[in-house]
Amino acid sequence: MTHRLQNTFVYVLLVVFAALVLYPIFYTFTAAFMTPEEASAYPPRFWPSSLYIGSIVAVFQLVPIGKFIANSLVVSIIITAGQLITSSMAAYAFANIRFKGKAIFFAIFMATMMIPWEVTIIPNYLTVKKWDWLDSIQGLTVPFLATAFGTFLLRQFFLQLPKELFEAARIDGCGHFRCFFRIVLPLGRPALATLAVYAFLNSWNMYLWPLLITNSEEMRTVQIGIAMLQFEELTVWNLVLAGVTIVLLPSLLLLVLGLKQLVRGLTAGAVKG
Repeated sequence: MTHRLQNTFVYVLLVVFAALVLYPIFYTFTAAFMTPEEASAYPPRFWPSSLYIGSIVAVFQLVPIGKFIANSLVVSIIITAGQLITSSMAAYAFANIRFKGKAIFFAIFMATMMIPWEVTIIPNYLTVKKWDWLDSIQGLTVPFLATAFGTFLLRQFFLQLPKELFEAARIDGCGHFRCFFRIVLPLGRPALATLAVYAFLNSWNMYLWPLLITNSEEMRTVQIGIAMLQFEELTVWNLVLAGVTIVLLPSLLLLVLGLKQLVRGLTAGAVKG
């Protein structure tokens, strides 16, 4: 009986915390279908009286949200593909290739994870400006094509692969390139999917860097487009929340589809045996 009460208490506590976490998302979606009067009512309405889509239509009329979504999609796909390529190759080298000073290089590589992004934003901006990459796709993507976290994540997964596979491949005459493409990449699909979800969500939600290096609406990303719905005179919250709803849909869909792979990849290497 005591054990059952403890389990009940734990589940009730988890439900309460889950409700607290999910409530802002729930309110965002419901407020997107409220009328301006309902969105500004006090106390706040919990549920719209009808399915009002005027706010969503107004978002597409006020800002070129379709163009912003397309820009964010292109930037996110390029960054995701770049991180998958660079991280997988670096992870294979650190996991399966012997070379002098590998431990030191890997330690230095991992130490870059402790450097805050705010420290590197000024050097990156000056470099992008010098190369005349302001307000361009390459300026939005190139600084993020490599990541120490992705290399660490994939390395931990690659270390779990059976060594017998590589020994048999070497006996058959396979070099590192054939081992990488024929063995590591097919077996590493769960970790690669995890990194893809993580990289896509991070790049989709970028705000400061696109705001810093883009000037025209042609190159603005979706997060900046949502900020353009806030006016100096007043803020119409149902418009803002309708825009946030439009932006959240792709990332939430990707998160739901890739949540299992994300959890599996993040816990790879945590348990041995």
